[in-house]
Amino acid sequence: MFHGFLASLSSYFSTFADLLTRYNVLGAFWMNIQLTLWAALGSLVLGIVLTLMRISPVSSLVRVGDGIVMFFKNMPLAIVMVFLLLGCFIQLQVQLPASFNTNFYWLAITGLSLYTAPFVSESLMSGINTVPMGQAEAARSLGFGFFQSAFLIILPQAIRGAIAPLGNTLIALLKNSTVAAAAGVAAETSSLMNTMIQYNASAITQIFLLFAVGYVILIIPIGLATTYLSNKLAVRR
Repeated sequence: MFHGFLASLSSYFSTFADLLTRYNVLGAFWMNIQLTLWAALGSLVLGIVLTLMRISPVSSLVRVGDGIVMFFKNMPLAIVMVFLLLGCFIQLQVQLPASFNTNFYWLAITGLSLYTAPFVSESLMSGINTVPMGQAEAARSLGFGFFQSAFLIILPQAIRGAIAPLGNTLIALLKNSTVAAAAGVAAETSSLMNTMIQYNASAITQIFLLFAVGYVILIIPIGLATTYLSNKLAVRR
C-alpha cells in the first residue's frame, strides 16, 4: 500500500515535468511580464497626465480628468480589449506597428495602459492628499508656476506617499495581463493554460497549480519590495 502511494505520488509530480517539457510555460510567463512592464510604463505616464488634469486650476480640465477616471474605472478590462481588437483593428483598420504579428501585442499593452492609468491616478491622488497645502502655497509665493510646483514639489512627495497603492496597482496589472488573450495575444499564460487543459484534461490539478505557483512567485517579490520602499521612502512629518 505504501509503495502504491509512492508510485501515485511520483506519477503526480512527474506530470509537472512532462507539462514543462511539452509546453513553453516559462515563455508564456515572460510574455505576461513584458506586457506588465510596458503597460506599467504607459499607465504611469497616462496616470500622471490624468493627475495633473485633476489638480489643475482649470475647472474644465478637472472635470475631463475626473470623467476619464470614472469611465475607465467602471469599464471591465475585457470590454476595453475587445473594443481595441474588434473596433479599432478590425472595423477602423488601426494598426499600431507596421508588423502584423506584433500588432495584437501592442493593442494589449494599449488596453492595459488605458485601463490601469485611472487606478494609477487614484493612487497618486491619495499621495497628493498627504502633501500639506503649505507646500503648494510656499511654491506659489516663490513664483513657481503650476507645472514647476507639480513636478518639483508635489509629485515627488506624492509618489513617495503612494508607493504602497502603486504597488497594489502593479500587482493587479500583472494579474490583469492574462486578459490580453481578448486582444489576440496567443502566447500568454491564459491562452496556454486553456490549450493545456484542452489536451490534458486529466492533469487539470497540476496545470492549475503550475500557473498558480508561477503567479505567486512573481507577485510576492512585488509586495515585499513595495512594502520595503513604502517604509523606507515615507515622508516623515
